[in-house]
Amino acid sequence: MNVSVFGGSQPKPDSAAYKDALTLGKLLAKRGDTVMTGGYIGTMEAVSRGAAEAGGHVIGVTCDEIENWRSVKANQWVEEIRHKSTLVERLQVLVEDCDAALALPGGIGTLTEISLTWNLTVVGVLPRRPLILIGDGWQTVFDQVIRSFEEYLPSKQQDWIHFVPNVKSAVEKISL
Repeated sequence: MNVSVFGGSQPKPDSAAYKDALTLGKLLAKRGDTVMTGGYIGTMEAVSRGAAEAGGHVIGVTCDEIENWRSVKANQWVEEIRHKSTLVERLQVLVEDCDAALALPGGIGTLTEISLTWNLTVVGVLPRRPLILIGDGWQTVFDQVIRSFEEYLPSKQQDWIHFVPNVKSAVEKISL
């Protein structure tokens, strides 16, 4: 499977979030999955590193707009770079070219990736695929969104996203 992993750029190598992402990359590679990330720093680097160290194939989807905004290039564990001009083109690859999508904790970019994947799946632009959100933070955020906007989010649409407590549970959920 091609598995996109979304997550924040802030985690540093000594943080728990980085270590979780590193473990996720290793677990996915050991399953034989190709890992696809945004290709840069933080969670993206950790997942890439974990997958590469476990012998997996790592795709980094990068773009000019990110590199013009922040002086950064693809991390050293990316084996295959799919470079795009715009952030929207980058998002399109991450969302459309995967068989499953996992989201670690992150910020507005991660929220965008989750929302885009969920929406395109609900309206039938993409075939249904696992969309798995990792950690209590996403559960809390989406519980609040669903409670606040319940009339706009039928239960059938809510069933398209899955919440798990940790990276091991996320990998187990893909296997179902």
